[in-house]
Amino acid sequence: MIFEYSYDFSELRQIAICAGNEILKIYNSTDFNIEIKKDKSPLTKADRLANVYICKKLKEIYPSIPILSEENEQIEYSERSHWNDCFIVDPLDGTKEFIKQNGEFTVNIAYVRKGKVLEGVVYAPVIKTLYFSQNGKSYKSVDGSKPISLPCTKSKTFKVVASRSHLSGKTLKFVEELKIKHPNAEVVHTGSSLKLCLVAEGNANIYPRLASTMEWDTAAAHAIVIGAGKNVYSVDTEKPLMYNKKELLNPHFVVR
Repeated sequence: MIFEYSYDFSELRQIAICAGNEILKIYNSTDFNIEIKKDKSPLTKADRLANVYICKKLKEIYPSIPILSEENEQIEYSERSHWNDCFIVDPLDGTKEFIKQNGEFTVNIAYVRKGKVLEGVVYAPVIKTLYFSQNGKSYKSVDGSKPISLPCTKSKTFKVVASRSHLSGKTLKFVEELKIKHPNAEVVHTGSSLKLCLVAEGNANIYPRLASTMEWDTAAAHAIVIGAGKNVYSVDTEKPLMYNKKELLNPHFVVR
């Protein structure tokens, strides 16, 4: 499917990369300035600075498109319900991984129209890996290399992706049931939206998430998954996830 826009969304890639470079400056220092938010999740200086940078650039380049970001003051649905389109941003997805300094965190920017995610950019600064969608197809670029189309590989064994820091009992049960069908299944643990990207690129077969996530946790990588010919399905309805909902909490889902 080819999408026609009055915008050049390739600009999102550079915004994500530049935000990632700013995050790395703090990542390579000891000045994380960690706070704990109301939902008990951590917030660092890097989250805040990346959010300010991304929102500033989006407003400069795309002034007519509203922004829904994890680190902004949340906007009431009475206002959001009138949005035809919007950006959904997670300036630093995987803050726990950032604090652990294991490199498994990303910058996420998605473009959503009428509830459907159409374009997305996911950038992993430590490994200099960029995933992005463009006109219904997805690509991967490492350290500025020529982008390659996704999926770009196929796992020789059945691989299940699981969260490194948010592994629920329901997810563990789901994985055990999968192992009955696939006795040699391998479980791969990683952080942030990289889990969805592993399925998109073909390095994993499925990613079940039977635990809480928010729209900004999945929107950008969801676009990458779609462009690779796969999708993110609600466990309850078996329909693809929708965005800018009244309730920003995602349903439990499976990426395949």
